[in-house]
Amino acid sequence: MASVEIIGPAPSTYTRVARMVCEEKAIPYALKQSPPHSPDVSAIHPFGKVPVMRHGDFELCESKAIATYLDLSFPGPKLIPTDPRHAALTEQWVSLVNTKIDGTLVRTYLLNYIFPKTSDGSPDRKVIDAVVPAVRQEIELLDRAVAKGGFLAGDSFTFADINVMPILAYLKNFPESGSAIAAAKSLSAYFDRLAARPSFQKTAPPPRPQAKAS
Repeated sequence: MASVEIIGPAPSTYTRVARMVCEEKAIPYALKQSPPHSPDVSAIHPFGKVPVMRHGDFELCESKAIATYLDLSFPGPKLIPTDPRHAALTEQWVSLVNTKIDGTLVRTYLLNYIFPKTSDGSPDRKVIDAVVPAVRQEIELLDRAVAKGGFLAGDSFTFADINVMPILAYLKNFPESGSAIAAAKSLSAYFDRLAARPSFQKTAPPPRPQAKAS
């Protein structure tokens, strides 16, 4: 029986993040696919968000907390560095992605393609067009960051890279963000290099719909 249970839908970027941590550290785990606000999720997360984790009698929510627990509890490569400066840079980029970049790139831009609230189900062009300048700015920010040392937080692979890769994977499939990533040479090379890691390949979710023509 797997020692760790990750609970959440496979397409969720944050569920994939938790799974990638398990893969990188060779932690046996099982994925239980449950949507947000389902009984399994709400029993652990007070706001019904995914993923949540169960390890024996220990339950935990929030992907960063789950990653920290797994990194400290199991052997294998350290994903959150022990060096104070490298650890701080990792925390900095996880915070920037989770508190700002995810809100722009996923919650506003991508979701208005994938789950628009328009009457006919077509992409919400008003919202998308309004956020495109911010999408491009944040992709350029990531491009400059990875250009420095080849990774998001310094010169080696960390949890900060795991945390952003599932977002980039979706962005590449949509027109404005896809063209912005293609133009960001350092970020494109970074994505291609990290996408070859087994942890990324083994956690690929089912294909999402491509952007509809508008």
